[in-house]
Amino acid sequence: MSNKESFSWELYNRAPIVGIVRGVSMGVMRDIAKAYQRAGLHTIEITMNTPGAAQMISMLRNEFQQLNVGAGTVCNLQHYEMAVAAGAQFIVTPIIDEVVIKTAVAQEIPIFPGAYSPTEIYRAWSLGASAVKIFPASQLGVQYIKDIAAPLNDIKVLPTGGVSLENIKSFFEAGVVGVGMGSSLFNKKLIQDRDFDGLTEHFIKIKAEIGR
Repeated sequence: MSNKESFSWELYNRAPIVGIVRGVSMGVMRDIAKAYQRAGLHTIEITMNTPGAAQMISMLRNEFQQLNVGAGTVCNLQHYEMAVAAGAQFIVTPIIDEVVIKTAVAQEIPIFPGAYSPTEIYRAWSLGASAVKIFPASQLGVQYIKDIAAPLNDIKVLPTGGVSLENIKSFFEAGVVGVGMGSSLFNKKLIQDRDFDGLTEHFIKIKAEIGR
């Protein structure tokens, strides 16, 4: 890799949105990444159940210096090791796998493990999570984030699932440190139509909602 930098919190904080990419081709991924950078977004996650995910992560690390490139849907140590070998700068999981979390913490790689209940959220944080991915956030929404923030106010949370242009602002008003967005961010029709200028505008609108 030509880009050997570790995860940049400075880039992340400029636009605390983790864009979740699943099931796209390598060629389309390049065009998506170009639009992403043009819009001023910086943190992108390739799910490990995307065909060619490791190669895609390596390509993005080599060609896009202003992106934090991570791996998502990391459910076990094998996926973790593949992702890190490919150059992933951060790890996202849909579940709590203690071995994966502890390994990432030991190697100083930011990790956002998925959790849902207050017990799971506290467990993930106590294992050393950089922030806890509240998943799926679509089921209980912003009110759930507010409810858990009262007793667990020291825990950094990153809701994922159900975050959209229409409600992203309310999640940040509830005190989250970021959000994960998949299909609501990567508009399928715009991508299918190869309308990457339109996709850039869509990204800019979403970013504007959080005042960044």
